[in-house]
Amino acid sequence: MEYIYSQDSPRILVVDDEKVIRDILSDFLSEEGFKVAVESDGQLALAELERNPYDLVITDLMMPNMGGIDLLREIGARGYNIITIIMTGFGTVETAIQAMKQGAYDYMLKPFKVDEMLQVIKRALEKQKLERENIRLKEVMSLYNVSEAMTSTLSLDTILHMILETTQAELDSDCVSLLIDEPRDDDSQPITYLTHTLCQDGRDEGPGCEADVDLVLDWFRSNPFLVISGPKAKRFFKSVPKNKANVSLLSVPLKVRDNIIGAINAFSFNRSQRYTEGQGKLLIILASRAAQAIENARLFENLQRTFRGTIQGLVSTLEAKDKYTSGHSRRVTEYAVEIAEAMGLSPEETEKIEWAGLLHDIGKIGIRLEALNKPEKITVEEHEMFKDHCVMGKQILESIHFLRGVVPLVLYHHEWYDGSGYPEGIKGKNIPKGARILAVADSYDAMTSDRPYRKAMSEDDAIEELNRFSGTQFDPEVVEIFIDLLESKRPAGQGKSNPKKKMAAARQKKAKAK
Repeated sequence: MEYIYSQDSPRILVVDDEKVIRDILSDFLSEEGFKVAVESDGQLALAELERNPYDLVITDLMMPNMGGIDLLREIGARGYNIITIIMTGFGTVETAIQAMKQGAYDYMLKPFKVDEMLQVIKRALEKQKLERENIRLKEVMSLYNVSEAMTSTLSLDTILHMILETTQAELDSDCVSLLIDEPRDDDSQPITYLTHTLCQDGRDEGPGCEADVDLVLDWFRSNPFLVISGPKAKRFFKSVPKNKANVSLLSVPLKVRDNIIGAINAFSFNRSQRYTEGQGKLLIILASRAAQAIENARLFENLQRTFRGTIQGLVSTLEAKDKYTSGHSRRVTEYAVEIAEAMGLSPEETEKIEWAGLLHDIGKIGIRLEALNKPEKITVEEHEMFKDHCVMGKQILESIHFLRGVVPLVLYHHEWYDGSGYPEGIKGKNIPKGARILAVADSYDAMTSDRPYRKAMSEDDAIEELNRFSGTQFDPEVVEIFIDLLESKRPAGQGKSNPKKKMAAARQKKAKAK
C-alpha cells in the first residue's frame, strides 16, 4: 500500500542558520533511523511544512527572516500536529518561558551533546505517541458508539447520514462521499452505484471531488483499504477540484459476506491534513458495522415492500367484492395521512395511520356484503352484523406482530366522540387520535361515494355533514383541520364554503335544540 509516511520512521525537520549544526544533527539522527530534512530559517521551514508532514521540529531560537519563537507561533496557528524543541546559545529564563508558552516541548542550550538531544527527541516522540494513542482510543470509542446507534435503526437514510457525518467529524475531512450499489432485480444487470456526499460548510463553492469508482474498487481486490496523498492520489480521482494541488484520499470498502457493496471516501485538501494508516484502520471498524446496518435496513425495506404489496393485494381483493367501495381504503388512507401531517403528528404515528387506513375495513372479509348492498334500508340484524367488522379486524391483525400498533385504530374507528359509537362506546380523548382521524376520513369518503341506496353527496354537502356532527360523532379539531385541507384544494376562483362559519352555525343550532 502507499502511505504518506511510516509511523516507525518519524520525520524530523531541523531548522538552524548554522550549517555545521544542521549537518551534525542530520547525519546523527539519520544514522539513528529518523528521516531528516534541514532548513536555514523559519520562513523556509514553514514552506517545507506546507509541502511535507513532520512529527518533530528542532529549531534554533535566533535566526534571520524568522526566528524560533515566531516559527512556533505559526506552527500553532496553522494547527500542525507537530512536537517542537527549541535550541539556543543565548538562553535566558524569559526566553525559555516564552518558548514553552508557544508550545515547545523542551529547551536545549548550545553547546549540547548529541546523545542528550537524542534522549530529548525520544521522550518527545514517546509523549506524542501516547497522545496519538489516546486520541485514537477516543476515536475508537466514538466510532463504537456510532456503530451501535447505526445498528439500532432500520432507516436506510438515517444510517447513510450517520456514516457521512461521523466520517467527516472523526477525520476532519473537507469532503466525504459514500458509494453504495443500487439493488438489482436481476444479477445479470450491470452494477451501478449511487453517491451520497457531505462537505464542510464555509469552504469555497465546495470541493466538487469524485473518486474513480472502478479504480478504487479494483484496489480493494488486493488491499484492505486505500490511503494515499500528493500527486499519486490524483489517479484515484474521477474529478479533482480546481485550485486543489494537494490532495489526500482515504477509502475503505463496505463489505457484506465478502461482497463489496460500496465504499466510504474521505478527501482532504489541507497540506497539514494527510490521512494515515491508523485512520484507515479506524474507518474499517466503522465500515464493517455500517455495511451490516445498510444490509439490515435493505432487508427490512424489502420486507416492508413485500408486506405492503401483500396487504394492498388483500385490500384490492376485498374491495373487488363490492363495486361501491372500490378504491375506498386508498382514498381514506390519503385523507387520513394528510390530516395527520397537518396536525404535526410524528412520522411514526403517521405511518401507523397509513397502515390503519389501508386495513380499517379488513374485518369485512367475514361480512356478507351482498346484504349491505341492497337498495332498501338494512335491518337491525344486518346493522349489528356490519358492526362486527371492527372486532373482526382486530382479531385478524393482532396476530401480526408488525401491525400490533395499528390494531386500536382499526378497532375504534367507528367510535363516536360523544361515546355513542361502537364497539365499546368510549368517548372523547379516550379514542386514539389515529382512530378519530380515520373516522372523519372514512365518513367523508363514504358520503362522497355512490351507494346502492343513494347517490354521492357533493363536497359542500359532505362538509356540512361533518360540521353538523362535529363534537358528537367527530373530534372538532380533526373536522376543522380536514375542512381547511379540502378548502385549500379548491380551484382558484371557486367559491369557498366558509367551514368555520358553518361550524359556528351548527353549534348554535345544537344549543337552541337543547
